[in-house]
Formats: sequence, structure tokens, C-alpha cells
Amino acid sequence: MVEFEIIKDKTLELEFIAHEERHGICNALRHLLMENPDVEYAVYNIDHPLTGEPNMTIKTKRGKRPKLALQKAANDLKKEVAEFKDLVDSEL
Repeated sequence: MVEFEIIKDKTLELEFIAHEERHGICNALRHLLMENPDVEYAVYNIDHPLTGEPNMTIKTKRGKRPKLALQKAANDLKKEVAEFKDLVDSEL
């Protein structure tokens, strides 16, 4: 389970660290966030490839909340993973 540490929580911007994670989940979340028309940008950075943890920033458009965008992206990712698992299970 991913543990998030919120660094900055403003009206239109959310910054957090995803502990014990690497590119996989962050890149998937970033991709889904960027598909959301309410999101201005979603980026992440890992300072050191061996010891760093992802630091992600989400900026939303006026009147939209980044936490809600993150929740939607996480739910969408959960659905996609379940669909992929079902597809793999049906082929084996």
C-alpha cells in the first residue's frame, strides 16, 4: 500500500511524497491526471535513482481541487488494474 506524505496542500496545488514507490505508480497516476481536464499539470521527480522517493506535484485549474483529481486518478487506476488482472486471468 502506498503511503503519501503531504508536503504542500494549497487550494490549487498539492505536493506529496509517495513513500516506498518508484516510477510505476507515479507514472500511471501522472498519465491519468493529465487526462483530466481539471488538471493543469501533474509532474513527479525522483532525486536519486537508487535511494530517492517520488515527489509529485498536481496543479489544477481555477475552482478545482487537486485532492479530488488525485482521488479520481487513483480510482481510475484501480479499475484499470482490475480489468488487466481479469484479462490476464482469463488467458491463463
